Amino acid sequence: MSTLEANKEEKTQSLSKPVKIAVANGDGIGPEIMEATLRILNAAGANIEPDYIELGEKVYLSGNTSGVEDSSWEAINTNKVIFKAPITTPQGKGYKSLNVTLRKSLGLFANVRPVQALTPFVPSHFPDMDVVVVRENEEDLYAGIEHRQTQDVYQCLKLITRPGCERIVRYAFEYAKACGRKKVTCMLKDNIMKITDGLFHKVFDEIAIEYPEINSETQIIDIGAARLAAKPENYDVIVTSNLYGDIISDIAAEIGGSVGMCGSANIGKNVAMFEAIHGSAPDIAGKNIANPSGLINAAISMLVHIGQADVGDKIKNAWLKTLEEGYHTADIFREAVSVEKLGTKAFADRVIANLGKKPSHFNPSELSKGSGIISVPDYIRKEEKKDLVGVDVFIDWKGNDPEHIGKDLSGVQAYKVKLKMITNRGVKVFPNGLKETYCTDHWRCRFVGADQDQPAYAKIEFDHVLALLSKLSEAGFDVIKTENLYNFDNQRGFSLGQGE
Repeated sequence: MSTLEANKEEKTQSLSKPVKIAVANGDGIGPEIMEATLRILNAAGANIEPDYIELGEKVYLSGNTSGVEDSSWEAINTNKVIFKAPITTPQGKGYKSLNVTLRKSLGLFANVRPVQALTPFVPSHFPDMDVVVVRENEEDLYAGIEHRQTQDVYQCLKLITRPGCERIVRYAFEYAKACGRKKVTCMLKDNIMKITDGLFHKVFDEIAIEYPEINSETQIIDIGAARLAAKPENYDVIVTSNLYGDIISDIAAEIGGSVGMCGSANIGKNVAMFEAIHGSAPDIAGKNIANPSGLINAAISMLVHIGQADVGDKIKNAWLKTLEEGYHTADIFREAVSVEKLGTKAFADRVIANLGKKPSHFNPSELSKGSGIISVPDYIRKEEKKDLVGVDVFIDWKGNDPEHIGKDLSGVQAYKVKLKMITNRGVKVFPNGLKETYCTDHWRCRFVGADQDQPAYAKIEFDHVLALLSKLSEAGFDVIKTENLYNFDNQRGFSLGQGE
């Protein structure tokens, strides 16, 4: 499970038996850039055998809401490697993102996006930029769990797991080690989300200790993104969670010169997927003007993954040489720099003509000098003592006086639990709230374990929660959801309310 080499067996067989690849031509410009890229791979001597699969717009419109035919799933699971051109998701009919479906269904936990500046041939203010963004690919807000809870309030759940954090952080350090990179930067927002992003930070610190030869640092995502945009040359490998990674990888690609030039790898334990990061661009489909560079770079990463890094170097050097010579597609063509504007097919022909040559302006590609397998061990769960100490009860209430609902809830007689506070949009409004705080119809009411002989957040039983909910229902409160409050090994497993 490596962007350098899938495993030793694949590397050995790559010199004899062709490696079968599940190939999806995609939609829009997809078929054109795929045809161009596969011609380059064939001319370079890539020892692969395409196994074409159907996924994308046609499959969606046939009535398959996943966008993937059953036979395609079978081919993917058999071949273990997907090479995919951009696809189109039909608009306005509630179709789920195909990329998200593939990433989650196949356990493609790591999204790896290298971005290298190509100045002066592709404009960028940062000629020394060479950054790899390693993004967690399966969880966070992209779990897509959303609810409308009241007339006013909508919710999206942010799910961060320890296994997910351990896998992606470990992968980032292993990638840096294998590729000779010197620093890993973790970006997060744990000054606000102290439990979810706090876990990511904690895991990063734990794993960083195991790689003393690699510098490590953490940055808050907002200032980190700003610094990345201002001085990308200060970054090497960046690891982060799903949403942040989605945003900063596009920031990196854009300031590096063009989103259209970048490819990405999606790595899982058993399957890997390689793709360009741009869209299907249906407006220019069939016109022979699309730039295949993003898919070419994805193919180079794929070749490294299957143990054919020497072929990847050959293609990368030919591609760089082509850019140096000034043979450019329309999207990057500039009169002062370019020599000739080429279409998709002619650009591929030029890369093929340069196979075996090395660039003079850029450093030649040396992917084949990577140190080998990236190892990410299976997660081992450590048992912890779990104690129920309270419950947050969310109530739909149309009033606007926190004192009113607070007094009514305080009067509810429930065994071994009592109201500690009420928040609205996370801000404490009872007791002792501020009259300036704006309140919606969504009230979080925190009940905790306590009686005359016990402090707040004392251990309770689930039966106590059920009894409380029964009492609240009898009193006429509209309970819309609950969240149990737990301690794990006597450590609080929930956030305090603002002002609590």
